[in-house]
Amino acid sequence: MNVLFDHEQLLKLVSSLYLLTGIRANILNSQGRDICLSSDHAPFCERINSTAEGHERCVACDARAVRECADHGPGFYSYRCHAGICEAVLPVRSGPGLPPLAYLIYGQLLDDTPIEEQWENCRRTLDWCSERETEDLRSAFFQFRQYSAAQLRAYSEILEALSSYIQRKEMILAAERTDAERLALYLDQHYIEKLSLASISSQLHIGRTRLCLLARELSGGKTLSWLITQRRISAARTLLIQSDQPVSAIAEAVGIGDYNYFSKVFRSVTGTTPSAFRKAHRHGQTSPDADA
Repeated sequence: MNVLFDHEQLLKLVSSLYLLTGIRANILNSQGRDICLSSDHAPFCERINSTAEGHERCVACDARAVRECADHGPGFYSYRCHAGICEAVLPVRSGPGLPPLAYLIYGQLLDDTPIEEQWENCRRTLDWCSERETEDLRSAFFQFRQYSAAQLRAYSEILEALSSYIQRKEMILAAERTDAERLALYLDQHYIEKLSLASISSQLHIGRTRLCLLARELSGGKTLSWLITQRRISAARTLLIQSDQPVSAIAEAVGIGDYNYFSKVFRSVTGTTPSAFRKAHRHGQTSPDADA
């Protein structure tokens, strides 16, 4: 089953949650892998992830939490991570009884039991660290915020409501689509962003060679860069006809920040300048794709 993530909207959502609550939330895929919404971590977790050993432990811990959550049943599964930090995961489903599409996870916090006791429990998990690294981690550990059981229950209830909102807004969508369809949909949703072969490969989990072949399939033998440009120029045509924005603003709106470059590319695709295109199509009442 293919699962599509609206990274932009999901990032806005978890960023707003953090702004309001100070609690970090994230999205894991159905295998427990981080979908890379954000690289932001609490100082302690940042230090853990900065080492190869620590990062591997965090990745394994997320995967284990997802497996245990599946066995746990509906609702949140709360646990201590491999370093003794409080976390919880919640499955996100497209309907009752269906397998999870992804998981909401929150954590990087402590409960309200004595923090010294929590540190001692944490310290016992850090036998893979040097003495100096452990001391650095101790300092970062005491920067964690503590929350009462009532606060954590309230936050869990809010996230349970948000999991339904995420599905209603189709921020996480189950789709039995071909790789070519996934690429086309991804470009439709993300063409205004800075795109590259590497970034698209990472987001879609499709190899670079395979992506190049898919681009040729979709474009009639052209490159991925050409396909991205075509999608941007298509959007620009519509904006030129339907809005009164300056051409420079339209260039920005379709992901091309350099006005001169935008004009050059637009002309190479359409055979005319953006201003001339706008004038001709507004007066002629023709379709923006009539001369594609």
